[in-house]
Amino acid sequence: MEMTLNAIEVRVLGCLAEKEMTTPEYYPLSLNALTNACNQKTNREPVMSLDETDIVRALDRLRQLGLATQSAEGSRVPKYGHNLPGKFRLEPEELAVLTELLLRGAQTVGELRARADRMHPFADLAAVEEVLEELMGKEPPLAARLPRQPGRKEHRYTHLLTGEPEVEEAVSVATPEAATLRVRAENERIAALEEEMAALRVQFEDLKREMVAFKAQFE
Repeated sequence: MEMTLNAIEVRVLGCLAEKEMTTPEYYPLSLNALTNACNQKTNREPVMSLDETDIVRALDRLRQLGLATQSAEGSRVPKYGHNLPGKFRLEPEELAVLTELLLRGAQTVGELRARADRMHPFADLAAVEEVLEELMGKEPPLAARLPRQPGRKEHRYTHLLTGEPEVEEAVSVATPEAATLRVRAENERIAALEEEMAALRVQFEDLKREMVAFKAQFE
């Protein structure tokens, strides 16, 4: 692709898109809220430990590429958003699948359906496959299907915002049973809700500080 992002830029972009879909009432995000979102331990692969300077550098480049925006309208604290739909003409279901790939890397159709459901509902696996075909068919393509590894029944898909993916060395891995995948998905949803509540508390504190600063102008 013409715009090749690094891992931190991908994480920032994915978090902005995720929060818009899961907690729209707190979107766009302050720098503090965005940093916490990038460092979440759930729904992230790999888990990162970034500071605000890392996020600011990533935001600066994303804004230069037209992928991120800054707005301070109605607020004393700068807020940040993304421009993925405008840049790549994405429908909501395409944005949800691409966001999940940005946050967790290569995944199977089944994993994408289970994990992206919190951002956009998918009726079945065929619906996710259709979205992946749309992403792969864009110009330039935004996703790719990886070669199937020995011992795996399903192909995995990845995004292309960091460039062409490296083909991983083949490793034979047993495919988990459907019940195991359901339990894992449920555990991930519970953990994600707990982290979401923690993030909401951070954003609420941001709003309180803004309100105090606003009132101070009239005292």
